[in-house]
Amino acid sequence: MEKRVITDGWRRKKGLAAAAAVLGGVLVLSACTGGDEGGATGAKTPGSQEQVDEAAAQKTSKAQITITPKNGAVNASINKDAKVTVADGTLTEVTMTSADGKTVKGEISADGTSWQPSEQLERATVYKISATAKDASGLEAHENTSFTTVSKANSFIGNFTPEDGSTVGVGMPVSINFNKPITDKKAVQSGIAVSSSTGQEVVGHWFNSQRLDFRPEQYWTEGSTVTLKLDLDGVEGAKGVFGVQQKTVTFKIGRNQVSTVDVAAKTMKVTQDGKVIRTIPISAGSPENPTYNGQMVISEKFKETRMNGATVGFTDDDGKGEYDIKDVPHAMRLSTSGTFIHGNYWGPDSIFGSANTSHGCVGLNDVKGAGDPNQMAAWFYDNSIIGDVVVVKNSKDKTIAPDNGLNGWNMSWSQWKAGSAV
Repeated sequence: MEKRVITDGWRRKKGLAAAAAVLGGVLVLSACTGGDEGGATGAKTPGSQEQVDEAAAQKTSKAQITITPKNGAVNASINKDAKVTVADGTLTEVTMTSADGKTVKGEISADGTSWQPSEQLERATVYKISATAKDASGLEAHENTSFTTVSKANSFIGNFTPEDGSTVGVGMPVSINFNKPITDKKAVQSGIAVSSSTGQEVVGHWFNSQRLDFRPEQYWTEGSTVTLKLDLDGVEGAKGVFGVQQKTVTFKIGRNQVSTVDVAAKTMKVTQDGKVIRTIPISAGSPENPTYNGQMVISEKFKETRMNGATVGFTDDDGKGEYDIKDVPHAMRLSTSGTFIHGNYWGPDSIFGSANTSHGCVGLNDVKGAGDPNQMAAWFYDNSIIGDVVVVKNSKDKTIAPDNGLNGWNMSWSQWKAGSAV
């Protein structure tokens, strides 16, 4: 009986010793993995968290891809926002698609570190970009993003004249009409640059919240080149309304032609480079409907066009136009309100040079159908270009408003500069 008790006690002590050994092993393992004293050589125990992290790092690419705009961005630019770059690696594939699955063309740079689309994006469109890159070890990295370009409701454009590549007269201003009112005129004007190859100072003038014109102090120098740069992409012209244009336009200035209409003398002298090349008899506005005075710029040319008095306020008692001529020949616009210099076939030859009979336009002798090149109106039409200046003097009417057509030359230079926002 006593021997059995002793035996049980020995077994109990042996079990406790074994348990202590196991617990001791656990404590040793904990010390090795969590402390600074994990064995004489500092070796990592197989299966440790540090080893797992290190192994994962060895399988992760070092390439760092950046895509702009950021995922979820709205009102993104349609010109320059989209871009993919990579650090510590090279791009191997970039795809950009619109919501309807259309692929956007683009190119990876020669050094493989960047990508941009090679075409303009559409407004109010969701785009997705997926990019893949490899590091020096050949391990791949991936990045994806989705963004929405600015909508028409949240963007503005400027419709400009003259056209790219055109040749115009010395009086042609750069005129920009924005399709939405601009409240931050300084920001918008700062994004526009107009320069001349002759170095003439060029200044912008705001006529209202949607029209901005540029001109030098004097007429452009004949034979020069004018450059218009629109850098409006992303410019906030009004609260929540952004520009989308990124464009460069150049046009040439032709010979210096200025024609002076003397209403009292009923003649027009045409000068080129300061020399009178022709004197033409005219018939200007009647005493009841005088022609505006001032410097006017030819803004449109029509071989034949319709002129209806009702469209410019000349109506009879029945509300019909006092005149409605459907084939006015050789017509050139001088004002927005309807002032033209044009051919006149319905008046007798005797009025030209002797009587002012029109409703405010300047008339030159012509034939119906605009088919006779020997007529004064035909000659003047053929020898005039958009941007030529027609000066009217000695009329009983007031000077034309500077914003009535492309006629900002009727403002002094100090007045013009006062209308600049920069």
